[in-house]
Amino acid sequence: MEKEIKKYLSKYIELTDDLIDDLSENLPVRKYPKGKVLLKAGEICNECYFILKGLIRCYNLREGDEITTDFYLEEQVASPSCYGQETPSDLYLECLEDTIAFVGSPQLEGEMLGKYPQLEKMARIMGEKMMSGYQDSYRTFKMSSPEERYLNLVENNPDLIQRAPQYQIASYLGIKPESLSRIRKRISRKG
Repeated sequence: MEKEIKKYLSKYIELTDDLIDDLSENLPVRKYPKGKVLLKAGEICNECYFILKGLIRCYNLREGDEITTDFYLEEQVASPSCYGQETPSDLYLECLEDTIAFVGSPQLEGEMLGKYPQLEKMARIMGEKMMSGYQDSYRTFKMSSPEERYLNLVENNPDLIQRAPQYQIASYLGIKPESLSRIRKRISRKG
């Protein structure tokens, strides 16, 4: 697991052996089976997940329907906006595959930030990158047709198309599964 930490964090900050050793010793690595719900609406979210292997889906329930709002793959952090806020979540996190993840907590973050100030810089850079990504994603979503959204997903995240159920992909794109089927047929006829 040390190799995975090093690979990911070195994108953001210069690493010391002490920091890598400390993270390797203190960051819990957990395995979750496919179908495991990590967070339910109404629960307090005091864990975030850095995915080493697997796939996590974030969704809400509206009138009994699941509305997929995000997917998290390897080298991504599943950290809902309510994380560490002591307010009930309005969403769910579910493992769509067997998942292995580093599990963070506000307490662990506080301890590590106090001990290694360079982690604060990394957290800021990661936060800015995530926020920028969400803004780009939102803007693209708002300005695109369903077909353009699907093509954008295929281009930027082809792996997800193979790994997540099509009805969840459709929900993520803001369309019904039947509409996604029609879009895929139309695209295959063009190609």
